[in-house]
Amino acid sequence: MDYSENSNVMHPMDLTLLAGRLLMAWIFLHESMALAFNFDAAVTAMAKLGVPEPLVVAVIALQLGAGLSIALGLLTRLGALSLGLFCLSTALIFHTDFANHNEMLHFEKDLAIAGGMFVLVTAGAGALSVDRFLERRILAWDDDKSARPLRRAIEKGNL
Repeated sequence: MDYSENSNVMHPMDLTLLAGRLLMAWIFLHESMALAFNFDAAVTAMAKLGVPEPLVVAVIALQLGAGLSIALGLLTRLGALSLGLFCLSTALIFHTDFANHNEMLHFEKDLAIAGGMFVLVTAGAGALSVDRFLERRILAWDDDKSARPLRRAIEKGNL
């Protein structure tokens, strides 16, 4: 539960959630830009691993879209779930040569990032987020009948 839910006072948890989101998003935003700006090299390198070009495009889109989602705090739980599952699958598909110390390190790193993403799925974006801004706006629409299903979903914690 967010400490600032019923208050306009900033709490340390709000700042740590923001800092955590930005730190976790950075690796995906940076990597998606590196892949996009070096697309031909990325496609060539991924082809050696058996990854077709359309999947490279999908990975770039996932990392960029979900990375922005987490950084901005917009649809944060969905972005974090997507990247958490992505990290788990990357670890299990590409980094299972445990005899190679570097591969083991990548495996562990991917698991750690996935764990952080799953914590973010549970905790949500916090008060310093687009999610919270929109939530406050929607909950203020008491008289708007069209907003009631969305309001019920927010109150139940489904968004």
